[in-house]
Amino acid sequence: MPKPRAVAVLVPLLLLTACGTEGGGGAGSGAGAVQPDLPVVGTHWSVEAVTVDGRRSAAPDGARVDFEEGRARGNSGCNTFGAAVTVKGDTLTVAPGEVTEIGCPADARRFEADLLKAFSGSLKGTLKGDALRLASVDGRNGLELTAERAVPLRGTTWKVDGLVSGDTVSSLPAGSEGKARIVLGEDGRATGNLGCNGFSATARVDEGSRTLTVEGPAATTRMMCTSPQMALETRLYELLDGPLAYRLNHRTLTLTDASGEGLTATASAP
Repeated sequence: MPKPRAVAVLVPLLLLTACGTEGGGGAGSGAGAVQPDLPVVGTHWSVEAVTVDGRRSAAPDGARVDFEEGRARGNSGCNTFGAAVTVKGDTLTVAPGEVTEIGCPADARRFEADLLKAFSGSLKGTLKGDALRLASVDGRNGLELTAERAVPLRGTTWKVDGLVSGDTVSSLPAGSEGKARIVLGEDGRATGNLGCNGFSATARVDEGSRTLTVEGPAATTRMMCTSPQMALETRLYELLDGPLAYRLNHRTLTLTDASGEGLTATASAP
């Protein structure tokens, strides 16, 4: 009779030992741990270079990518673009999205085509300090990104790159791109260019109500320019004549009047 009792005790001990060793370790061993998602949501990046089919191209000034929840928005150095993005672990899956159709020089068009090709499909991300590298599965395509710092409203050169009408943002008139800019100085002056002529005016910023008010008519030079440049200048001159609501998002500035008309501008590269 003693032998059956010994066997009855031994069997549960064997079962407990098996449960404790199954899977190579218990809690705290790290086995099967889920890798956290790459922390890109809410971040902003300058594009340093892209690689397509093993060929690396340096990026022009202004090329950038900004990540939101489920989305990426950016600029190729000429056109703006958007895409749906999902993040799982260290992998980003990018679905092609919308692209504006501003006319660009040949070099800018080539880089844009490379950027849009590299920024698509499944990309493995490697984050080291301020540098983020995204690479395709085969390693032949990829992007090299550097974290952007937010810029202040004052003292920054804001390059006008779009016109706002209600909920719609449109490109600048063809032939007027690249010249219009605004600088809000610490001395209370707004200076820059309206697309053709330089301008200067007194500007009051109310950070509490997020408003910018250009006081009095702006003083301008009197050059004659192309029709698209003059059309943009007229639009911006009228827009700046009065109070404007401003929205500052990292490196993007939006100014709108009470009717919803306005402009978008991007901080120029230092």
